[in-house]
Amino acid sequence: MARYQSEFTQFLNELKSKKPHLEADQQAGRALLWDKEPLTPEDQRRAKAAKVKQRAYVYSND
Repeated sequence: MARYQSEFTQFLNELKSKKPHLEADQQAGRALLWDKEPLTPEDQRRAKAAKVKQRAYVYSND
């Protein structure tokens, strides 16, 4: 007995068979935008020192 596959699953399987490099491209894009090395303590200190305190009411013209 054949197992049921939704149309979406069939579409993804067909897409992956046509473009085998697709998953590697997705992982490369994720690495570019999201997978970052943790900040060093020195970088954390500099980032904290560079912050500007926000005023209580940001829409004021004072």
